[in-house]
Amino acid sequence: MSVFTNPATGAAENAAAYAKAVLELLGDREPIAVLREMPSALPRAIEGLSLQQLRHPERPGKWSIGHVLQHLADSEIVWAWRMRLILSQDRPPLTGYDQDLWAERLHYEEADPSDALELFSVLRRANLRLVERAAPGDLNRVGVHVERGDESLAHLRRLYAGHDLLHLRQIDRVRRAVASGQDRR
Repeated sequence: MSVFTNPATGAAENAAAYAKAVLELLGDREPIAVLREMPSALPRAIEGLSLQQLRHPERPGKWSIGHVLQHLADSEIVWAWRMRLILSQDRPPLTGYDQDLWAERLHYEEADPSDALELFSVLRRANLRLVERAAPGDLNRVGVHVERGDESLAHLRRLYAGHDLLHLRQIDRVRRAVASGQDRR
């Protein structure tokens, strides 16, 4: 299993490895620049794909690009909530979530990829306005993640930027698999 799988079962044990791997994807890149780029990078990443291709999984049991787009929109909701908690409360608890259960129970397979892109973009603009207006001291404010412990707003900014890069890579991989017929249905 990949370190990026991040299942809810055993999440506490895998949390540090997941966060480290996501942050390594970001490397020395400026997180705000990556976060700003994502709303325009996503349409470029899926350009020319049909709805059928967007809904076609990489292989059975794996996510489609449509799943990834809906996951990104839902992750942006989670980031919005966590950021607002951190900015308005002292050391608030930050809950985790099972991304696979969300995909299953929120019916990602039926989600409209265009709607997911639109929702992601609107939420990202709002989140960027908030994080860019944050004072230096605000960036040091922390929430307490149930699996990863103390997480500052500055850390979450880096984590979500790395998360963007992770899913751009995933979209590219799924796109290549679907285009080449590697999914072997």
